[in-house]
Amino acid sequence: MDTRFTRGKSNILERPLTRPKTEVNVWKSLFGKEADKLEQANDDDKTYYIIEKEPLINAYISVPKENSSLNCAAFTAGIVEAILTHSGFPAKVTAHWHKGSTLMIKFNESVIARDKALDGR
Repeated sequence: MDTRFTRGKSNILERPLTRPKTEVNVWKSLFGKEADKLEQANDDDKTYYIIEKEPLINAYISVPKENSSLNCAAFTAGIVEAILTHSGFPAKVTAHWHKGSTLMIKFNESVIARDKALDGR
């Protein structure tokens, strides 16, 4: 994880939401490549999507036919949620089948309020 994200509470409070969108160092460190796509929902400013056409984690897990709806990228969703939450951006992250595997990130309302306050400076 980049040292900018781990040093002191004051850095966390001053960081706008737009910075984690553009800094994909953690993803690249975990999976050796950038995510295929990062999008913001059109109708909700709290929701973002990380889209991976062929997630690395799904490539190494065999899922029985009776559990074909199981998306093993849920494990990745938990990792992303933990990183965001402990970096000062509390969020709920879930995995879905859409355009491959999509991680849906719903930021806590406090993150959005802080981001708007920082934009208003």
